[in-house]
Amino acid sequence: MNSPLALQLLRFGFLALLWLFVLGAVRVVRSDLRTSGQPRVAVPPPARRRGARGRADAAAVARPRGPAQLVVTEGGLAGTRIGLTGAPVLIGRADDSTLVLTDDYASTRHARISLQDGAWFVEDLGSTNGTYLGQRKLEGPTRLEPGVPVRIGQTVLELR
Repeated sequence: MNSPLALQLLRFGFLALLWLFVLGAVRVVRSDLRTSGQPRVAVPPPARRRGARGRADAAAVARPRGPAQLVVTEGGLAGTRIGLTGAPVLIGRADDSTLVLTDDYASTRHARISLQDGAWFVEDLGSTNGTYLGQRKLEGPTRLEPGVPVRIGQTVLELR
């Protein structure tokens, strides 16, 4: 193993491994830079119009009473508003989430806000860092009241 040829091959192998690591790191950084543009928020399709009377009836059915929107109050997406239509709101880093977070402390599928029996509930979906309602870490589906902050990593949301 003390031969000059073996030592030189070991050096070249180490150099190649180092370059593979650097190129992998550059690839990850480029990928993050491409996806860190504008916030991506899924918007539900508008309701079909059926005339004057039909529109009022459709609006009453589609929109539950109470809070009308979910507002991001802190974090990278502060000011983002999502209209509540009764459909579940999925929050996380996944591209198919309703609210896509670019927060390093958020999981791919972090939390869900859903309407159950006329009330909004927030549920942690097994995230690594947890979901907090006020100062309390969620253990299961918990009723969400308007104005109470929901913290997911560095992002804070409220029902309004």
